[in-house]
Amino acid sequence: MNSAEEILERVVSDLEQVLGEGSFVALSDDAKMRLLRLVGEAHRKAEAIVVETVASVAARPSGSGDPAFCGTFGCRTMHELLQRVLRVDATGASRVVHAARAVHREINISSGGMQPARWPALREALLDGTIGIAGLLAAIGPLEKGRRRIADEVRMRADAELARLARGVSIDDDEPGVHSFVDAAPVATPEDLRVFARVIAAYLDPDGAEPAEEAAMRGRGVILGRAKNGLIPIHGDLLPETAGQLQRIWDAYLNPKVDGPPLPGVQFVPSDDEDARDAQDRADRDGDVLPSGDPGGQVDPRTRAQKQHDALAAVLGIAARHDEMPKLGGAAPTLIVSVTAEDYATGHGWASVDGIDTPTTIAAARHTACGGTIQRVLFDPDGRIVGIGNTDRIFTTHQRRAIALRDTECLIPGCHVPASWCEIHHVQEHSRGGPTHTDNGVALCWHHHRTLETSGWEIRMDNGLPTVRGPAWWDPHRRWRTPRPTLTAAFTAAKSR
Repeated sequence: MNSAEEILERVVSDLEQVLGEGSFVALSDDAKMRLLRLVGEAHRKAEAIVVETVASVAARPSGSGDPAFCGTFGCRTMHELLQRVLRVDATGASRVVHAARAVHREINISSGGMQPARWPALREALLDGTIGIAGLLAAIGPLEKGRRRIADEVRMRADAELARLARGVSIDDDEPGVHSFVDAAPVATPEDLRVFARVIAAYLDPDGAEPAEEAAMRGRGVILGRAKNGLIPIHGDLLPETAGQLQRIWDAYLNPKVDGPPLPGVQFVPSDDEDARDAQDRADRDGDVLPSGDPGGQVDPRTRAQKQHDALAAVLGIAARHDEMPKLGGAAPTLIVSVTAEDYATGHGWASVDGIDTPTTIAAARHTACGGTIQRVLFDPDGRIVGIGNTDRIFTTHQRRAIALRDTECLIPGCHVPASWCEIHHVQEHSRGGPTHTDNGVALCWHHHRTLETSGWEIRMDNGLPTVRGPAWWDPHRRWRTPRPTLTAAFTAAKSR
């Protein structure tokens, strides 16, 4: 029996003695805290031993005929072996395998020595007990997603910075060739490492925003589950800007300065907006019928869960603008998206949503900016605010009402979201000189506004009237068309009542 086994047997025996000494209830709070700290250290050390052991298992030589390590012990895979010997579930076994791959070291054929691990600094942090499996995977996860687009040299710098962050050690300003992505912080938790790794990944992999955007748009969705114990569960995944808007509304309602959320129930308030009621009447009559130009329903390929997500996003935007919504800082609960001027202009890079840790894409920033107000805040290199400016680009209530009357519903053919519920889109971008004027504004629902740049739909203004050109799969001739219903149709409907 080797020394490692003997030592661990003594550790197990000592732990049994600790458990057999009696109740922990009699311990003081300070003693319980010290006990938890020591157990945490022991737990991380034990995880490091497990990971290093699995990482040391040699791969079976191809064509050798020799059984693999797991096969030697009657298991088909390493995952199965770990589930049995460690008594963990499939997820726990998978996490061990992933961690082992991150710290695995190959033997140098020429020298016989061990080559560095893929994440050497984080491996050292694992071995010295600074982080456990959760911390290691949290740190490398965001960076591994863009591994093909991140150079090895840059990855090694990120590895060193994350290891320092895990220990709470600042980077020496005089250290040559090292740029600090994050400030010094206390010893990091796995969640801290995950957040900072996402920030680092966003800077190291700005081109990863586009595939991330596509994956996020495909994966978004909200569904209601089956009733259980008198409750209806809600499941789904929100885009960062949708989650940010929801968080701001929650903050507004939970603000100690207000009376909290309203009591459950429905309150009917007379509306002075005749246009909104007329649009609702038309929507009720039209139902889900698409125009004759799209009998197959190809204009809207979204799943039901995606449609419900987008409906929730639209509802949140409407709710935030409502007069009865509680205020935050003297204003409506406003979604704040931060982006650098260079990234916004080039369309490459990442943006951040206030209150949400996950970086979002430039497309989300453009969508938010199109219908909102841009406030430019200038910082010096040390982070001091040196300038504040506003660019008013929000359509007024009167402009919105006029555009809603003209367009009656979302401008994209086949979409029957009432214009009064839509967002107002600048046909010519405000950043490129487009005015906030009715001749430059059209009604688009949240979904079509959010996806306009990538959907293939095009909009232009012709003498103050919007025209639309659909993608080639919808209209092979790619002709510019006047959307229906038009202003004339709206007047005709009004006269017939």
